[in-house]
Amino acid sequence: MRVVKWILLGIVLVAVTVVAVAFGLIDHARSTTTAEQAALAAFYEPPNPIPSELGTVVRMEPLDVTVPGGTGFRMLYVSQRPGGEPAVSGGMIFIPSTPAPAEGRPVVAWAHGTLGMGDACTPSRSTNPLQDTDNWLGEMMDLGWVVVSTDYVGMGTPGPNLYLVAQAEARDVVNSVRAARNVPEAQAGTRFVAWGHSQGGHSSLWTGHLAQTLAPELELIAVAAAAPAAELNLIIGAQWPTPVGWVIGPEVEQSWPVIYPDLPLEGVITARGLANSQRLANECIRVAGLEGLARTDLGQDYFVADPVMNAAWATVGLKQTPSPLPADMPVFIAQSTADEVVLAWPNGVLQDSWCAAGSNLSMLWLGKISHQDTAIVAGPQVVSWIADRFAGRPAGRTCDVPPPVRAPVETD
Repeated sequence: MRVVKWILLGIVLVAVTVVAVAFGLIDHARSTTTAEQAALAAFYEPPNPIPSELGTVVRMEPLDVTVPGGTGFRMLYVSQRPGGEPAVSGGMIFIPSTPAPAEGRPVVAWAHGTLGMGDACTPSRSTNPLQDTDNWLGEMMDLGWVVVSTDYVGMGTPGPNLYLVAQAEARDVVNSVRAARNVPEAQAGTRFVAWGHSQGGHSSLWTGHLAQTLAPELELIAVAAAAPAAELNLIIGAQWPTPVGWVIGPEVEQSWPVIYPDLPLEGVITARGLANSQRLANECIRVAGLEGLARTDLGQDYFVADPVMNAAWATVGLKQTPSPLPADMPVFIAQSTADEVVLAWPNGVLQDSWCAAGSNLSMLWLGKISHQDTAIVAGPQVVSWIADRFAGRPAGRTCDVPPPVRAPVETD
């Protein structure tokens, strides 16, 4: 019995240490960003009234970063909420140093992944605004493309931030392209490609569906995504009892009920989860991830059970899952088989269903690459694929090559 007591004591001490370290890092992260964010606050203050013309650039200033082959700027531009109300989004624009062609430069609209909803997590307000752009941003500058990046309405600007809500994300993406066209030195044309990672992959795939309706004056010619959070119910159903549940769950809880006010929370999310949702949603991803790991190690779940088993949650998840794109919209998707966040097999299911529906899908399967590195590792292939689309070359399908992963088989 004495041995058992010592073992139990050791387990408790380890758990307490993990939590203490996690929360210590959280406090440190908060203290190191307060001054920087206070200095940036005025830039992100929306005008009153907000201009009605979508894509209006409210203000712009140089970014203190080195962009090979180009120059980066922080901007505040007018976008739109799903109900039609104008709103402001922060963002960035990267302009090549080379002369623009007569027809204007091609545009790539970059949509970032899940970072946390807080001001300090916002890419254009971040201490590392070029995160996830290695291996492709400089190459796009060399090719003479304008790259514009939305922060999404409500990240770094007055909220709410509508996380994994297609009707918000796609508006922010297409309005960022409109904003690029309103920057004289960018000389941006009307043709663009949507390119995103994780949540941004969800954004880019949905932009493929909605761009023509939202911005008929623009020409979306292709869509690319790295580790897209696409098959939402499959991802949520697999990840709800893991640390990912503590990272993604709070952002969903802060977002989906805004659009779906009847979505039940009690009985779906634990009391502990609800008590910490707002705070965790506004923590940046690494800090939230540390806390998620600590809480999971302590046996704490964010959700009571699989939320997809709740009919209302399953319905919303399905509504926010992009259906297969039509054959005239080329799609490139990169996915790692080692991804522990957006698991590989749901995007294997996507490949099967989209190919069966006739989508013009080119799938790049990677091995031994983490979720956060997928866009970086796939970057050169993405640049090459987009270059072919801008050049008017036909896109090839890879549907004859089956996905290397399959959905797990349930056992009793």
